[in-house]
Amino acid sequence: MITIDVGSVADEDELHALLKRELGFPDFYGMNWAAFWDAITGLVRIPEHVRFVGWGQLAERVPHGAEMLGRALDDYRAEYRPEHLVERV
Repeated sequence: MITIDVGSVADEDELHALLKRELGFPDFYGMNWAAFWDAITGLVRIPEHVRFVGWGQLAERVPHGAEMLGRALDDYRAEYRPEHLVERV
C-alpha cells in the first residue's frame, strides 16, 4: 500500500507533480489527464492499494482534478485491475 497526502494540493499542476513523484512516473510525464491514463495503463504499475489522505480538501480546492483522478482510477480498476483498491479519506 502507498499513502498519498493530497490535502494541501492547491491546483492541478501541483496534483500532477505529486502523482508523478509518488507513483514513479517518468520524467517525460505530460502533467495532464491523458498522460496520467497513459502512465497508469502502460508506463508504470501502480501499487495494489492506494490510499489518498485529504481527499475532501482536494475536492474543495481542486474539484476538477479530484473528479478526473477519481474517474481515471475507477476506469483503471474496471478495465485493467478489478482487484485494485483506492481509498479516498
